Amino acid sequence: MSTATPIRGRAHLTIADVCADLGVARSTFYDWRAAKKGPRCIKLPNGDIRIRTADYERWLETLEDAA
Repeated sequence: MSTATPIRGRAHLTIADVCADLGVARSTFYDWRAAKKGPRCIKLPNGDIRIRTADYERWLETLEDAA
């Protein structure tokens, strides 16, 4: 699973985009989401989930501070 479009420059990301960028399994993302330790998500009317790129980058910055 590879992302053809770079993360930066996109307004919203899919779960696949985030997992590919971080090199984690989809199940890991859902574990983080359930534990409220992942980035903020948007649930679309069709049930799909998107992550704002700005929220994703802000979330990564918080992890950097914690390290």
